[in-house]
Amino acid sequence: MRDGKIAQNGLVLLGCGKMGSAMLEGWLAQGLPESSVWVQDPHPSDWVMSKGVHVNEPLPKAPAIVLIAVKPQMMADALPSLQALGNGDTLFLSVAAGISIATYEELLGHDTPIIRAMPNTPAAVGQGITAIIGNAQASAENLSTAEELLSAVGQVVRLDAESQMDAVTGVSGSGPAYVFHMIECLASAGEAQGLSPELAMALAKATVAGAGALAMQAAEDPAQLRKNVTSPNGTTQAGLEVLMADDALPKIITDTVAAAANRSRELANG
Repeated sequence: MRDGKIAQNGLVLLGCGKMGSAMLEGWLAQGLPESSVWVQDPHPSDWVMSKGVHVNEPLPKAPAIVLIAVKPQMMADALPSLQALGNGDTLFLSVAAGISIATYEELLGHDTPIIRAMPNTPAAVGQGITAIIGNAQASAENLSTAEELLSAVGQVVRLDAESQMDAVTGVSGSGPAYVFHMIECLASAGEAQGLSPELAMALAKATVAGAGALAMQAAEDPAQLRKNVTSPNGTTQAGLEVLMADDALPKIITDTVAAAANRSRELANG
């Protein structure tokens, strides 16, 4: 990890569940010294305890960065720790869903650099994607630091406005659950055609994972990839005629993402 300020002044990880642990594993693998990390978590895992980082110890007075990875419902308990660290120089990076930049500014002061991020669960295997947006006090250097930290668990994209975060939540934040449900449905359909549950699930998982990898690596866009695999009057065309009938799937997906995005707005507004 290139940022010497983090190694020197320290990084505080507030909350170290699945997402926090995935990020911590990535940072340590990239060379961040264990002695430069302070973890605050009421129930640290055995894995965290074994990593040689400071766990629930007194925090540095002016850490380079505080990464907030607690669940929204636990934020009230975490607020005193945040207030004590607000000094105008420390960068605050939040991956807590539904907590706005304005909320942090009220808590920490309007001169505090704050970056809000929305990662997703494939971060646990280094295949996540995270969207970030900073407040007016977040410098280009701050954004680059956040991007470097979050790239330890996958891709990072920058938003133009915080209002886009709800749409990001609906697409990539909640999106893995939609894909998992598709795997369930595909496996169930295989069983209905005579496959064993184990074989149907193995085929469904590998097909979705492989198609995703191909979509990421291929030069063509997904629409062209779909056409490439669809032979005229073949089996794929027969299946797609059902799947694409009356534009049913686009409507379902549009409504699904809208429902998740609208719920994100509701949560952010209390």
